Amino acid sequence: MMRKMKRVVIVVLSSALFLLDWFRGLLRRAIGASGPPMCVVLFYHSIPFAQRGRFAEQMDILLRHAQPIAAGGTLELTDGVRYAAVTFDDGFESVAENAVPILRKRGIFATIFVVTEFLGKVAGWHHFGTYSNGNERLMGVEELSMLPADIISIGSHTMTHPVLTSLNGHAAKAEIYESRLKLQAMLQKDITLFSFPYGAFNADLVAWCREAGYTRVFTILPTPALPNAKGYVTGRVSVEPTDWKLEFRLKLMGAYRWLPLAFAAKKKMIEKFGALKRFSSYSNASGAC
Repeated sequence: MMRKMKRVVIVVLSSALFLLDWFRGLLRRAIGASGPPMCVVLFYHSIPFAQRGRFAEQMDILLRHAQPIAAGGTLELTDGVRYAAVTFDDGFESVAENAVPILRKRGIFATIFVVTEFLGKVAGWHHFGTYSNGNERLMGVEELSMLPADIISIGSHTMTHPVLTSLNGHAAKAEIYESRLKLQAMLQKDITLFSFPYGAFNADLVAWCREAGYTRVFTILPTPALPNAKGYVTGRVSVEPTDWKLEFRLKLMGAYRWLPLAFAAKKKMIEKFGALKRFSSYSNASGAC
């Protein structure tokens, strides 16, 4: 119940931001201005067969409201145009079986970020939050090689899917560097995109990704991509086929971009409360009034 209530609150607040954006757009058009381009990168995990129809509906909504582009594209975006890129983390078989045919039929580009040491195996890592992959198997090298190269690109999601910020520098570098080298050797193509498992990253990790040869890296912060499509660290919006239609449309429209600010404010409040609590405990223990 609490999870559903939280979801409803987020949708309501995002709807308010969407209406504000709509009003701003109305004013721009009234004075003959087109406004800046908007680009949102969506990310999924698996697409079960039972949710194939819902995913197809979402892609139809995407085509009605945005121009699909590749997540790794570097072309300048046109003012006044809304763009969307589709990505998948982990590389589950269900993506090849249920999502790729839908994407191919509609001509929608997508990037699949894969975990090299689990190719052809069942995922061996823990998922936080609402998403659960169950016992689903990841695509193997042969399956990845058979994906339509005209619309599907492959990126790295590390070797073993760790929380990179919890590793020492040597181990983190190995996950970043070696996953790219292994994928390039296996698929015989250049691998230039990388997504951080669990969205965990810091300045050192970003710098090591640059050194490793990646041209763009992706987080799970629901922020729009930069207008010129050349930003190195790019935010993405988490999407599931089970999202409500309104929920998906709000995410597609960039109306979830306020969430990182809310998360940061919440973190500061927690830290401030913790500091006050520690100070109160110290004061009581020392007899201060």
